[in-house]
Amino acid sequence: MTTVLLVRHGRTNANATGVLAGRSPGVELDEVGVQQAAASAERIAPLPIRAVVSSPLRRCRQTAKAISDARGKTDSHPMPVVAEAGLIEGGYGTWTGRKLQDLAKEKLWRTVQQQPSAVRFPGGEAMTEMSARAVSTVRGWDSKIAAELGDDALWVAVSHGDVIKAILADALGMHLDAFQRIMIDPASISVIHYAETRPFVLRMNSVGQDLASLIAKPAKKSAKKGRAGSAKSSADKDAAVGGGLGSADV
Repeated sequence: MTTVLLVRHGRTNANATGVLAGRSPGVELDEVGVQQAAASAERIAPLPIRAVVSSPLRRCRQTAKAISDARGKTDSHPMPVVAEAGLIEGGYGTWTGRKLQDLAKEKLWRTVQQQPSAVRFPGGEAMTEMSARAVSTVRGWDSKIAAELGDDALWVAVSHGDVIKAILADALGMHLDAFQRIMIDPASISVIHYAETRPFVLRMNSVGQDLASLIAKPAKKSAKKGRAGSAKSSADKDAAVGGGLGSADV
């Protein structure tokens, strides 16, 4: 199956001032966020990205556009950004727009930290609902892109911190109650390869690591037939015993 680069949007003024922006309209990247998005876009630009999908919220669309524009410098035309409602920020209900330091005094805050699977935000979305629709969205796009463009396709999904944490937790086989152990920085890049046997998490919260190893290697020639094999061996689809060469094995 395909490989997805999960990109969190760059910093916003809400992030900088400790406000839970949620789905508030008009929240934009601040000056630092614009620079962060540009830096991540430059890291992604050399990769043969086949699609850029984004949460419909403005801060994500700005980050996605930076990625599309940078990619356009490489292949002579920007890649269209597809808005995807399934990648939208969690529905925080009446918590939206409030200071995090004030929310930390709420009784529900401790449950959010320790047992997120039991949380439904007042007037908003349950965290299990957020996780389910985010995972379903990414896996749905994975299947669609694999069917149309092949299993070696690379694509980008631009979303939000909690959404990306939920997708990573699923890929790691973690219960949602453990997802608060994952940190996702603004404009960071996390990478999941959805293989036939299981997802492989290739990067998490990467803010400076080179991404060149994500480029698919040419198919090896078959020793018997002298041509590229039509199917991967079991060893190619499974985790390397002993660790192998790391992500170069996937």
